[in-house]
Amino acid sequence: MMNSVLMVAAGGAIGAALRFLWSVGVLRLLGGPTGFPVAIMGANILGSFLMGAFVVYAAHRGVSHLAPFVMTGLLGGFTTFSAFSLETVTLLERGDIWHAGLYVGLSVGLSVAGLMMGLWMTRMVVG
Repeated sequence: MMNSVLMVAAGGAIGAALRFLWSVGVLRLLGGPTGFPVAIMGANILGSFLMGAFVVYAAHRGVSHLAPFVMTGLLGGFTTFSAFSLETVTLLERGDIWHAGLYVGLSVGLSVAGLMMGLWMTRMVVG
């Protein structure tokens, strides 16, 4: 049990650091804050894709024992439901209901689609 906790903790630290670097990189690429949380949405979509890919890869390669590190830790630290919630409420408090709805719809829809794409693409490669 303690080994799993340490794997989750290590993965979470790495995932959170990667999310920070991702957000900085996206903001630099876009030239600064855009008023729309593109970086967080992108992290959630990418993380969902990687989750789908890992599920298939782990099952085919027998590395499911890495799930606490990869899924709960690394990808849990990289994706950001609490940040997603904060960004949504911030948009709502600004009175930007259209962007809040768009953000929720795109984030949820594209994250689910990302996970499905990760499953599909990895299944095509491994089996």
